[in-house]
Amino acid sequence: MKLIHLSDLHLGKRLNEFSMMEDQAYILKEILDVIDEEEPDAVLIAGDVYDRSLPPEEAVHLFDDFLCSLAEQKRQTFVISGNHDSAQRVAFGGRLMDPSGIHMSPVYDGDVKPVVLEDEYGPVCFYMLPFLKPIHVRHQFPEETIEDYADAVRCAIEHMGIDTQKRNVLLCHQFISGASRSDSEEISIGGLDEVPAEVLKDFDYAALGHLHGPQNVGSERIRYCGTPLKYSFSEVSHEKSVTIVELAEKGEISVRTAPLKPLHDMREIRGSYEELTLRSNYEGTATSDYLHVTLTDEMDIPDAISRLRTIYPNIMKLDYDNTRTRSEGSVGAAEDVSRKSPMELIEEFYEQQNGQPMSEVQQAFCRELAMKIWEVGV
Repeated sequence: MKLIHLSDLHLGKRLNEFSMMEDQAYILKEILDVIDEEEPDAVLIAGDVYDRSLPPEEAVHLFDDFLCSLAEQKRQTFVISGNHDSAQRVAFGGRLMDPSGIHMSPVYDGDVKPVVLEDEYGPVCFYMLPFLKPIHVRHQFPEETIEDYADAVRCAIEHMGIDTQKRNVLLCHQFISGASRSDSEEISIGGLDEVPAEVLKDFDYAALGHLHGPQNVGSERIRYCGTPLKYSFSEVSHEKSVTIVELAEKGEISVRTAPLKPLHDMREIRGSYEELTLRSNYEGTATSDYLHVTLTDEMDIPDAISRLRTIYPNIMKLDYDNTRTRSEGSVGAAEDVSRKSPMELIEEFYEQQNGQPMSEVQQAFCRELAMKIWEVGV
């Protein structure tokens, strides 16, 4: 059975005040071309369909067109909600769409039933697990001890009643321990959202969403396919793709990728204003790419970003790297902060204010308090 694994479309996203709708429509068309060529038995979309819980109208229309194209091709399609989605909105109309082969994950109610497809090797059971917080699972199983995300996902999977003699596929939108994050992803409280890969041991393939960089976690059967587009400058080195999975008989699996070429790539360039505006330096380059520009001039250039946009229209970010910024420690400072978890920032702030690190008791108190706030507020 051949599967196409997608995730983290983030439809409706704005990046540095640039709408990504045109880029997203372009890449979804490219994905449909890959699907036409590969002719998969199923398409898996592992969460974060939209960039926010109340998506803009054009994002909803775009995803509707995409699903209609898959339904017209009679592609079995599985969609779960991610942490950026509204689980209720993704679930809406799911029972009506099931007969057309479009399967939307319902709001988690503790009873995750598989959708079963057949091939020459027998049944394949698809389990759709939307993004879970501990509070979601605690509500369904009050008798269980659920203190963190690992407990929540473990409990949810244990109650699925998985037949390990069959081939089982999971769609899941969580942070699995050992994977690498990008700056554009939501950072949790002190790593409490981590789920050990061992929890997924009963699945022949775990189609993961949530992290933007394509990567395996331990083995190719546990995989993040990554975003189809670059959504931060920390992703400039990523090779975006769709993941293609082929299941043979129980225990036999192969995984490969098909590259995606965006309408506009994302790049970082640096140099003096004179160098960047010299025709010989930009002729023949993709000047319409989304750019982070670092100017090395010692003096600030008046209205630099507007003037540079006459050559590079899609500059998203501009900063300076010179004697002044290095002495101030400003270059890279924001990026360093964005890579740290809230708990790390709290500990650093406490130490700066008090001249000593937090005690274990204080750390535990902050983690517990932050976890309660994060569950309710995010």
